[in-house]
Amino acid sequence: MTPPLIQLKGISKQFGNTFVLNNVDLDIYEGEALVIIGPSGTGKSTILRIIAGLLAPDKGEIYIKQQRRQGLIEDQQDAMNISMVFQQAALFDSLTVDENIGFTLYQNSRLSHDKIRKLVEEKLQMVGLPPETADLSPAQLSGGMKKRVSFARAIMSNPEDPDTSPAAILYDEPTAGLDPIASTVIENLVRRLQNTGSGSNTYVMVSHQDSTIRRTADRVIFLYSGKIQWQGKVEDIDTTDHPMVRQFFNASVEGPIQVAGT
Repeated sequence: MTPPLIQLKGISKQFGNTFVLNNVDLDIYEGEALVIIGPSGTGKSTILRIIAGLLAPDKGEIYIKQQRRQGLIEDQQDAMNISMVFQQAALFDSLTVDENIGFTLYQNSRLSHDKIRKLVEEKLQMVGLPPETADLSPAQLSGGMKKRVSFARAIMSNPEDPDTSPAAILYDEPTAGLDPIASTVIENLVRRLQNTGSGSNTYVMVSHQDSTIRRTADRVIFLYSGKIQWQGKVEDIDTTDHPMVRQFFNASVEGPIQVAGT
């Protein structure tokens, strides 16, 4: 069997007296579209940040292409590049769209400004934005446009250095705060980027939005109380009798998931 691209073994993370993650095991395979679901505050984004190397677990081991990661991403280069799209886009307000998307190349490559600008415009077209968007500031963008710019930044790489191409992309609530039409655009974009051959065909997403889960997931894991409570194919959502999954998708206050204030 093909080994996992990313592997979490016995991962635990505690904030104060609360175990956000408690001995979690998770294997992620190349080509997977994995969506992590569950109530708010149950550690979904924490898993993403641990995978990205932005947050260290208290216990457990992380393997990237079968190589154990030691410390954070700033301490050790992973065996592959992992990109992350943050919930609030996380663009630099003082920079143009061009400078945001091409930031790493402007800072760390020997490519000419004209070459980087061309790459920026190519990525903008891939995410459905016109090339002239590059000259705008983040303040001039709508919420949906900011999301797309953040996607363009996540798939940017140096064509002269194949190792900079992302092997996996992490999406943290990519459709949060968007209207249904804008959400559909983003959902379609996630799938299209997976199949373009430019960048990663593997992604892990956190979402609580029903349409996003159904349109972007191949496999779903349900996280609650620090543990993976259920996992299955996206089509299993409607057939499983797991009480937490049923309560979550029925938006019910009655069930094993404790709801504050009820």
